[in-house]
Amino acid sequence: MVADHAAQVEELIADYRRSREQLAEVHRALAAISESATSPCGMVTATVSAQGALTGLVIADGAYRRYRPAELAHVVVRTTAAADALAARAAGHAVAPVLPAGTDPEALLRGTADLTPAEVAPPRRPAPDDDSFEHMTWLESDTPRSS
Repeated sequence: MVADHAAQVEELIADYRRSREQLAEVHRALAAISESATSPCGMVTATVSAQGALTGLVIADGAYRRYRPAELAHVVVRTTAAADALAARAAGHAVAPVLPAGTDPEALLRGTADLTPAEVAPPRRPAPDDDSFEHMTWLESDTPRSS
């Protein structure tokens, strides 16, 4: 009986070690993800990590002559979003082997795995009522006090 318990404990410890190693492999795979996208015009290349952090940005010299600042900013944002989509897909592939069957890895990484679109949408705020003083405080003032 004691031998059975010792064997069970040893098996549990072995399972735990395998799970930790598998988790470490997933973390290493996520840390290694670096995806790049180039804009259709070829003037901007953005590189993004698995977490969506911009890790590299290359803007061709000619981009400053071709685009006005606001237009170039838009190209940078779109290109970064494209790189982020590639990185999210790669991250999903990295975590998929450790997830239960039927789990959407990209949705899980976004934090929306079991939420409906209505639950994810930002809350709608009612239009302010100009006659309402409900959210105002009369205790604090923007004017400085004299001492």
